[in-house]
Amino acid sequence: MKSSSDSTYHVFFSKLANPLRINIIVSLDKKPKSVLELSRELGVEQSKLSHALAELRECNIVQVSQDGKKRIYSVSHTIKPVLRLIDIHSKSHCAKICKTCEVCN
Repeated sequence: MKSSSDSTYHVFFSKLANPLRINIIVSLDKKPKSVLELSRELGVEQSKLSHALAELRECNIVQVSQDGKKRIYSVSHTIKPVLRLIDIHSKSHCAKICKTCEVCN
């Protein structure tokens, strides 16, 4: 029997199961940015980025604020500790088995 947390986890992790969305999170973890800044940094069309950002906003993984006419995206303050835990976990466990990833090596 599935619990409500099962579906919550499914929804949350499915939002992360996309290379573009992961790249967005990594970029925004460094510094809040506009869609234009993300587009230039990641080399992705603005329309594609806007769609990916909307997916991330659905679970409040990223948040948006207004700066004049610009919309500035940032990683949600509740997600930042999760990212730090992933960093710690991956350094302790994933780097040992990951031989092909340039991030780990």
